[in-house]
Amino acid sequence: MRHTFGRFLDQLQSGRSLFRTAIIILLSLCIILYLIGWWWSREPDLLDVQKVAEAHAAQAGQSVVVGYTTTATLITVAETLLEKPGGYLTNDVIPPSIFLDNMPNWEFGVLVQVRDMAHALRNDISRSQSQSVEDKDLAIGEPSFNFDSNSWMFPASEREYKKGIQALERYLARLADTQQQSAQFYTRADNLTTWLGVVEKRLGSLAQRLSASVGQVRINTDLAGDAAARQSTTAPDQLIIKTPWLEIDDVFYEARGTAWALIHLLRAMEIDFGSVLEKKNALVSLRQIIRELEATQETLWSPMVLNGSGFSLLANHSLVMASYFSSANAAVIDLRNLLTQG
Repeated sequence: MRHTFGRFLDQLQSGRSLFRTAIIILLSLCIILYLIGWWWSREPDLLDVQKVAEAHAAQAGQSVVVGYTTTATLITVAETLLEKPGGYLTNDVIPPSIFLDNMPNWEFGVLVQVRDMAHALRNDISRSQSQSVEDKDLAIGEPSFNFDSNSWMFPASEREYKKGIQALERYLARLADTQQQSAQFYTRADNLTTWLGVVEKRLGSLAQRLSASVGQVRINTDLAGDAAARQSTTAPDQLIIKTPWLEIDDVFYEARGTAWALIHLLRAMEIDFGSVLEKKNALVSLRQIIRELEATQETLWSPMVLNGSGFSLLANHSLVMASYFSSANAAVIDLRNLLTQG
């Protein structure tokens, strides 16, 4: 009897040891995954686009011609999506990536700007007239960036985006070759104005979505300014707009990614379109847009995106971000007006 009882105690002690070991292993695994997730969620620093272009040209043995800085910057921004710590996370299906949502939303904000710039290059900036032939490599690159951002395989999103980057590299190589004229980059005011029109809509949309974090009653202005205007379905005179609680941080980090990409592209435009901006006396206006967007990249010291009401004790990070986006949007409108003047 005493022998049997002793064996039972030994088995119980052994079971407790195994349980304790399993708990330690599980906690250790959780800590490791948390640290990896924290590292992968760090946003990349801002880059010096002029140094980026010069380094790219030196590595490839190319000349920095008009349009080189903007194209090289676009390539670098797209490569950052794939080469930052953790790589491209949006389409990951295993831990810890599957539990992260801030960085995937940041990536989407960057990706939208890459798509918009690739579209502008293909349809406007690389073409002299509306009936000119589109560039063969940009015709491949632009649709590649518009591939589904959540595709895990068959094919993976990264594969398509790499195809777009390779197409841009080929266009850039031909652009820098002064012995041939098959690739062009036209720094005309109308080309810059067209792209800024898209930027204006992106900034305005994000400013509205960020402001909706606290919920607002808005007057319906969809048909304002045109007495003969009509819309497909009727809408109430007042609209209640509110971002769902679980999506507030998603919109915030999408805005952060959008601003990060735009800062680089606008800095590159300042270099390539410098003569046009100086002639229109619009250089200061462009720099003001960049200044407003740079303010959105300040470190978020709070462990989470706070959503206090407008004048409450707690901050509302979305409203702060919306103020910068609204100011940048207003500056874009002013810049477009300057560029359209004679």
